[in-house]
Amino acid sequence: MLDILNSDEFVDEAPYEIVPKLMDQGRWLCSIRSMYRILKENEQVRERRKQRKHPVYIKPTFTAKNPNEFWSWDITRLKGPYAGKNYFLYVMIDLFSRYVVGWMVSHQESGKMAQHFIRETLRTNHVDPNKLTIHSDRGSPMTASNTVSLLAALGLSQSFSRPRISNDNPYSEAQFKTLKYHRLFKDRYENVDDAKQCLDKFFA
Repeated sequence: MLDILNSDEFVDEAPYEIVPKLMDQGRWLCSIRSMYRILKENEQVRERRKQRKHPVYIKPTFTAKNPNEFWSWDITRLKGPYAGKNYFLYVMIDLFSRYVVGWMVSHQESGKMAQHFIRETLRTNHVDPNKLTIHSDRGSPMTASNTVSLLAALGLSQSFSRPRISNDNPYSEAQFKTLKYHRLFKDRYENVDDAKQCLDKFFA
């Protein structure tokens, strides 16, 4: 019975479908309930087809005892002057102090802009890259091969959130919420310069 249940003909069907098909063929082997019992005894009351197995991702843990040991960064959208027009805010914060070590507004969200942002943030803060870890989610600019290669070339350690887990980058997410509920934050910005002027006051 188990061989029939796992055959190419029936492997993707439930007993409620298999029994009537067998009866149409003039075959009565057992009841629907008996089929479920057999599957349960063999630990197959589940998807019996071969499925892709996703790797197990370990929850990232952060520890920073001093400034400039661990940075967290993310990108958020800023609404432009009309629907469909957006600008992108890149923000890097220090885990230990929650200090914003760098921010940038851009017309686009891309790996190239992310690399420029990281380089400039390191340059302005005079940080030793070999002692610094940078954490981010798994957005395309963060996981772009050029971005990963840049961090490796600079000697930076890199940490990622788990896929589809929104709270693995809590410090950056909390910072964006603080920003978007602040009185200085505007619902829409006329252009990049408008966004920079308004956000400069907030970050200062």
